[in-house]
Order: sequence, then structure tokens, then C-alpha cells
Amino acid sequence: MMNIIKTQSNGTLTIALEGRMDITTAPNLEQEIKNGLDGVTELVFDFAKLVYISSAGLRVLLLAQKKMNKQGSMKVIHVNEMVMEVFVTMGLADILTIE
Repeated sequence: MMNIIKTQSNGTLTIALEGRMDITTAPNLEQEIKNGLDGVTELVFDFAKLVYISSAGLRVLLLAQKKMNKQGSMKVIHVNEMVMEVFVTMGLADILTIE
């Protein structure tokens, strides 16, 4: 299970994720990204409460990054050690802005 909490202020959209982003929950986030980025110039993913990410979740992050490259910037914040290890192993630590 994964909760998606969105907060928007001016052109910044923060998406806080809670739980697990896997093959069953990643499509929900993908829909949010496909339909909810109009007028967004900065996208922030808050992973403070994300405990797991699978390859399906990584694909959604890359989709978001590709979309934001055309209209602004994207960063991922509060990444825990386990998720960071996945980013490093898959080479995404060099692609994504992680704070």
C-alpha cells in the first residue's frame, strides 16, 4: 500500500509518498504525474515515509524526470538508506537530484 499526499504552492508541487512503491502502487503515481503537472515548474518528491521502491517505481520517477526536464526541475528529498541503495545500484543517483 502507498499513500500519495500532494501539496501545491505557486509553481511547486510536493508529492509525499508513504509506504511501498511497487508494481501494484506505482501506476497510481504514474496517473498523478500524467494528469497533474500542468503549470508545475518544480516537482519535489518527499520520500521521508517511503520504505520500499521497486523497478516499477523507478520507471515512474524517470517518467516524471523526463516530463519535468521540459517544464522545470525535479528533486527527491528525505531518501532513506535502503531506497538510496536502490538508486545507487540502478545508476539513478547520477540522474536524479537527491537532497
